[in-house]
Amino acid sequence: MEKLNLALAFFAAGIGAGLAIIGGGAGIGRLAASAMDGIARQPQAAANIQTAMLIAAALIEGVTFLALVICFLLAIKA
Repeated sequence: MEKLNLALAFFAAGIGAGLAIIGGGAGIGRLAASAMDGIARQPQAAANIQTAMLIAAALIEGVTFLALVICFLLAIKA
């Protein structure tokens, strides 16, 4: 029974990590697409748009990394 619980914990951590990566990738992809659209519409605002895009991308990456760490810590604790 103990091995089953451990296997399920690792499986759940893998699913959680995968969902976090998919969500982060989708968020950054959507962010980049919107930034490119904004730059195409207003080329003079490209520097401001790029700065805001990089800050938002860093925040998304940080949250994704935090989710991965939490998934792995929960798997180790099980």
